[in-house]
Amino acid sequence: MSLHSIIHHALIPNAQSPTSQTATGEGNVASGTSRRMEDGEPAGAVESRPSAAATTSSPEAMQRVFDVAPLNVTNRRRRLAVTTLIIACNVMQMICHLIGVAGGLDISRRLGVSGIHANWVAAAYPQGTFVLVSGRFGAVYGHKNMLLLGCAALIVFTFACGFCGDFVAFNVMRALSGIGGAFIMPNAVGMIGITNPPGFARNLSLAFFGASAPIGGYLGGLIVGGFLKRTSMVWIAIVSLAAAVPLWALLPREVPVDRNGKIDWIGSFLSLGGLIVFNVVWNQAPAVGWSHPMIIATLVASIVLFVGYGVWEHYFASDPIMPLSIFKAPSFTPLILVVLLNFMATGTLLWYTVAWLQEVRHWTPMQFAIGWTPFGICGVAAAFLAALLVPRMPAQYILAIGTTCMLVSNVLIATMPAHQSYWYQVFPSTAISAFSPDLVYTAAQIIASNSVNRSQQGIAGSLVGSLLLYGNSLGLGFASTIESQVGKRSSDTVRGYRSALYFAVGICVVALVLDLAFVRLVHDNREGWADPADADPADEVAAPVATGAELQQLQSRTEQR
Repeated sequence: MSLHSIIHHALIPNAQSPTSQTATGEGNVASGTSRRMEDGEPAGAVESRPSAAATTSSPEAMQRVFDVAPLNVTNRRRRLAVTTLIIACNVMQMICHLIGVAGGLDISRRLGVSGIHANWVAAAYPQGTFVLVSGRFGAVYGHKNMLLLGCAALIVFTFACGFCGDFVAFNVMRALSGIGGAFIMPNAVGMIGITNPPGFARNLSLAFFGASAPIGGYLGGLIVGGFLKRTSMVWIAIVSLAAAVPLWALLPREVPVDRNGKIDWIGSFLSLGGLIVFNVVWNQAPAVGWSHPMIIATLVASIVLFVGYGVWEHYFASDPIMPLSIFKAPSFTPLILVVLLNFMATGTLLWYTVAWLQEVRHWTPMQFAIGWTPFGICGVAAAFLAALLVPRMPAQYILAIGTTCMLVSNVLIATMPAHQSYWYQVFPSTAISAFSPDLVYTAAQIIASNSVNRSQQGIAGSLVGSLLLYGNSLGLGFASTIESQVGKRSSDTVRGYRSALYFAVGICVVALVLDLAFVRLVHDNREGWADPADADPADEVAAPVATGAELQQLQSRTEQR
């Protein structure tokens, strides 16, 4: 049985015809297109044609039957409150992520570690890895439950980070808090996608959600510069708790879209293991060298895990964690590569901009937080710009704009002199770079959300979210390797930074070429669930036969008309 059939039978256990056709309204002839509630308002009875088999069985079967409208218990005000709190929780987990990037060097020094090992503060946050499977957990156990579980894990382990005085212990707690963040992002996107129909409401909600990344990034830099010297990460956990409690109270009841489905535990282990070990290799190798036996062994182990994952998913997995149907969308594979390369370049730019300013120009964390302000402002503007562009511009051009922004930003930092005024190159690079992740991420999430049916919203969000954060960490590993290799031949710190940034420039060029040559996604101007392109039998529900009294009332009203 296919995954589509499993989802359909999970949602419609008593359905007689998975292709029943429905229409909204009272007394209207059913159309061939599946109709849905467009704005979360209660719907009246809807009628349906009987199946072909039913029309030949008995005279009673010739009578029209009534379909129950899709369940949607959220009104507009409650949906607004829920979306706001979901975004607030994502802001907090993005703060935790960006603290490692913006404050990694400072935090490492305070914990007695410096040099090439400092990148572990940023790389230890494994959000991008676990995002890959957390969407599937949401489909089986409920996006609401997994969202709240992620919030709880983020709060508990961030609280623990505030009491760590050891570098290793801090990174372990940070890694566990990152698992919580991983369960927040895709399930939050899943809740937004399920609650809001395609159109302006969903695009605006996802734009706000996309804006949480630059807001969280800016606040992360500000917290590192202005607060962590006087307080601790305990306060981040307390603020997160303040957003999570009302979210728990307001989230509506949810029936998991695949509650009878199964988790592919073997596939999850192989994929997570491969991603984690591969990331460890690239982030540890710059410190110990590629000839170290541990690096060689872990690299081989990561390859074995990846191969095992591919074999298992292709030949044995009955319910894979990443349904292959997602990749049937036009241009989806090159889109994924473009997004990954963009976020690899983004992580490289962020880390080496901080390193350049703090290590070469001797900026304090507070100075960096102030200089980081254009990123927050322009990032919010870019998120809403992406929401406006999606229905008006083909996706490949939105991605091209975002990729070009990241390309220009890396060129500006890579070519600046060791000492220079902030306003000449750092300021424009900071402002321009803010447009790249938001244009790429928001556009990719909207495209992915609108390309799949509602039962796969969380899984689609998982894929894009995993690329965002795993790309940041993986790109930093590649760039650190280049920096360390250059450092063996030259004592010039700036030269190593430039080499890493030129690597980011190169992958941006590759991403731009892939985008313009292979990505062909048309713009999306749907409004509401009723679009035929969004029709899916898995969204339909059982069709109980109407009572005799209801049929008589319907016939009477029809005759009066």
